[in-house]
Amino acid sequence: MSATIEEQARAALDGVRLTPASAIRCQPIRWLWPGWLARGKLHVLAGAPGTGKTTAALALAATITRGGRWPDGTVAPPGRVLVWSGEDDPADTLVPRLRAAGADLGRVLIVGDTLTEEEPRPFDPARDIQALEWQLDHYDDVALLIADPVVSAVSGDSHKNTEVRRALQPLVNLGQRLDCAVLGISHFSKGSAGRDPIERVTGSIAFGALARVVLVTAKGEDGDRLLARAKSNIGPDGGGYRYNLEQIDIGGGMEASRVSWGEALEGTARELLGAAEQQDDEHVEQRDAVDWLKEVLSAGPMPVKDVKKQADEAGFAWRTVQRAMRRAGVDSRRGGFGQPATWRLCSRASEPTVAPFAPHPESGATGATGATDATVTDIAAMRERILARFGSADDDR
Repeated sequence: MSATIEEQARAALDGVRLTPASAIRCQPIRWLWPGWLARGKLHVLAGAPGTGKTTAALALAATITRGGRWPDGTVAPPGRVLVWSGEDDPADTLVPRLRAAGADLGRVLIVGDTLTEEEPRPFDPARDIQALEWQLDHYDDVALLIADPVVSAVSGDSHKNTEVRRALQPLVNLGQRLDCAVLGISHFSKGSAGRDPIERVTGSIAFGALARVVLVTAKGEDGDRLLARAKSNIGPDGGGYRYNLEQIDIGGGMEASRVSWGEALEGTARELLGAAEQQDDEHVEQRDAVDWLKEVLSAGPMPVKDVKKQADEAGFAWRTVQRAMRRAGVDSRRGGFGQPATWRLCSRASEPTVAPFAPHPESGATGATGATDATVTDIAAMRERILARFGSADDDR
């Protein structure tokens, strides 16, 4: 059945706009940090607790306010930064960290309460984006918007793709209208180590899917941290940078943390995170093994075979237990010819080790030097036993 003239007219008014591709003018990506931060695009920065996500984000913000250099040495175009945080207090955390990072504080706008006819209320990114946009009409140089945490922009179920996409779209639109990069900070889901970094972002997969660039952080056993590029739909992915957090005095009796950037890293985000987190896991496992050894041997010496059996039952790899020996202060001895070896906790005051097979952790350049009284006494006792059995040197003559 053909449509009536009235139906055709209504369709023309309410219909979908179709634009020939030939009529669309191509534009290059407008990078703030080439390959890492782009104007008008949504980015997600995610990682486990303690990796310094917010501090790293504020370091990037400080670079923009000063027109400083990025970790790769390129120069950032100067601009203003907008920061909203639902987790950190501006007075004792955000602004001190910005000062520590060397930011031009006059170019940083902190999002505060939303004013209403009744009384001010905390800013709600799920409801107040329009009001925020009206306030930003006074500024034409906003280059970066930080939302921490980005999940707060979702008023519905953050695990449902449709609701997440619908909730984040106003934030994406705001970034496009302001021509600024939007950086949403998020966490990794618990127990997600080893999985694809995009899948580890807490909540719906839509957070990682909607973002054009996903950055991730990790912390290794040695305390070093890394920033890696897990995904990019608008440029290269992979690679990263090492960084450390350091506390500095910012005056007024206050200290704050800041980022110290290190060397560039190669590899995929999954590889880089896997290497760092494996080191951390091994450190935790060995620490647990030390505590376990001390507890098991606290009752007295134990044959090595029994230690190994209990280690298996406790779920510790034998190699891990062996590595934990020295840190636990465990000594391995044999009771005599044909007797099984035993492990015992060292107690130099009551049971000194006469001739250890390896230096003790507290000896040498990093610990005590010289023989202890217990060691001297033990050596003298050993000399008496030798003389009693074999006689003195004068007897031989």
